[in-house]
Amino acid sequence: MTKQLLIATTNLGKRKEIFDLLKALPITLLTPDDISLYMDVEENGSNYLENARLKAQAFCRASQLPTLADDTGLEVKVLHGQPGLNSHRFTGQADASDHERRQLLLSKLENKPRPWNARFVCAVVLMMPNGKRFSYEDACSGEIIPTERGDEGFGYDSIFFFPQEGKTMAELTLDEKNRISHRAKAIQGILPILKDLRS
Repeated sequence: MTKQLLIATTNLGKRKEIFDLLKALPITLLTPDDISLYMDVEENGSNYLENARLKAQAFCRASQLPTLADDTGLEVKVLHGQPGLNSHRFTGQADASDHERRQLLLSKLENKPRPWNARFVCAVVLMMPNGKRFSYEDACSGEIIPTERGDEGFGYDSIFFFPQEGKTMAELTLDEKNRISHRAKAIQGILPILKDLRS
């Protein structure tokens, strides 16, 4: 039987990155759309791992498939860690665009001294139908810049700058991003478990 893993996201950017990170595994990667599973899980955890667990648990229970979910946030030091857990809900409007979230963040930073040091945090949770759960959390550091740069990526990528690379996250190729990003590091942390995944 072919091994299957459900990637519990409807975010096309996340899907692209995760599928690329796991492409070498002898596993069939599925999305909720592939199995006609449509759920809106309330992310009311007190940290990234709890939110990832809530998603993984709900989708695993509904699909009876091993399920991988993540939760990600941008933390800006001068804003005391904001937007953090509320990175996607930063504007308070459910239909806000990525551009609107970036502009709100920049408006809160405009009178703050630079550099605007920041980090992206990603927590991943692998939930098994038998109830076993595995998790890993990691981060990458950089700074926020006031002008958007780059056409790749999503979310806050175009204003998240890596000084050592001389590029924003949105200027990186997929291969480059999947070497140094928060999500890449978190997925790498759980990769040994995924390699042992049994159907």
